[in-house]
Amino acid sequence: MDSITLTLLAVAALQAMSAFFSGSETALTAVSRPLMHQLEQEGDRRAGRVNHLLATRDRLLSALLLGNNLVNILASSLATGALVGLFGDAGIAYATAGMTVVVVLFGEVLPKTYAIYHANRVALWVAGPVSALVLGLTPVVRTLELLVRLIFRLFGASRTPTVSPEAAMAELRGAIEVHTGEGEVREERRMLRSILELGDVEVGQVMTHRRNMVTLDASLPPAALLDQVIASPYTRLPLWRDDSDNIVGVLHAKDVLRAVHDNPAAIEQLDLGAFASPPWFIPASTTLQEQLQAFRQRREHFALVVDEYGSLLGVVTLEDILEEIVGDIVDEHDVAVAGVRPQSDGSYMIDGAVPIRDLNREFEWRLPDDDAATLAGLVLHEARRIPEVGQAYLFYGFRFEIARRHRNQITAVRVTPPAATGTGRPA
Repeated sequence: MDSITLTLLAVAALQAMSAFFSGSETALTAVSRPLMHQLEQEGDRRAGRVNHLLATRDRLLSALLLGNNLVNILASSLATGALVGLFGDAGIAYATAGMTVVVVLFGEVLPKTYAIYHANRVALWVAGPVSALVLGLTPVVRTLELLVRLIFRLFGASRTPTVSPEAAMAELRGAIEVHTGEGEVREERRMLRSILELGDVEVGQVMTHRRNMVTLDASLPPAALLDQVIASPYTRLPLWRDDSDNIVGVLHAKDVLRAVHDNPAAIEQLDLGAFASPPWFIPASTTLQEQLQAFRQRREHFALVVDEYGSLLGVVTLEDILEEIVGDIVDEHDVAVAGVRPQSDGSYMIDGAVPIRDLNREFEWRLPDDDAATLAGLVLHEARRIPEVGQAYLFYGFRFEIARRHRNQITAVRVTPPAATGTGRPA
């Protein structure tokens, strides 16, 4: 075998090493750290090596760049020497042109393209060899680290990564939205998105309005109160005296049942107010995240929502907050309420009282809910007037047609999502 053949084989071997270094750098840079953490927790040793390499990212990059540059320079030198021997001084130009194509195509573009599309798989493959490389080049790498630190200090640059809480939350939201096109994780994506939004949603947006509340008049006879407790689908009922805003307690159906069981023959003598727990009032501006923590700390599931003037607005329960995460939780005692009815033309007939957040979560729409909590409220906010039946409005890419109205309340709206995208998102 002549020297030219040996040189070509050496150049090919060096370029294979260059491809390995380039692909490893890309894969270990783009690898999913949450996935590697989970795999390590499950006992995957390769994932543990990946996490160890990522923990010393500057040392990893130094080793890979050092190895890549060494093999590329050596390959170029060998190719130049061989071609100069064949073509004289013209061989320098031939070697420059040829090695540029070889290094860029086979040493950079191809391995990095493959690695970026299969980052997790490639990272697990190369974790062992790269760990050995970093260990073998430790003296040189430490010297390079020292030089880098000195240069950074000279120019006043910081080597400490700074990640604000806002940036961390934005990264989490971005990670969720990356998988928007994957239908098989649609429900999980909805729940994760809702969890991240708990700090942005106020209880006033998810509470049961006082118009739909079931309350008890403390002045009624015990038998009448007992009948209302039995007829109600709820287990916790606010008790008021003299005025409906004057809530004096919260009656639990189980306490009433226990009292009746203990004194079945003396129902008329029962003082149900004595079994009521003290009411817990919270402002409507409380976020769901704050309220969830408060529920856990107080070990309660029920709170009364008031406005800035102390007037009763409604009630919020632990179930209301959980439904914001997992969707509607319907049991055998829930009252069936008409909500959304798909139409054959692609539109939806929607009750005006349906919350905007429920629509966004169900259909992945992006209707704003900052100024209005319900669909009817959004139409009123945008129309700046009380519309007539049959009137239609176009905003946020949707078409809203007033289908029914009762006095000044919009009770049904026909909503047509944007037809251009077919995703229900505003254009």
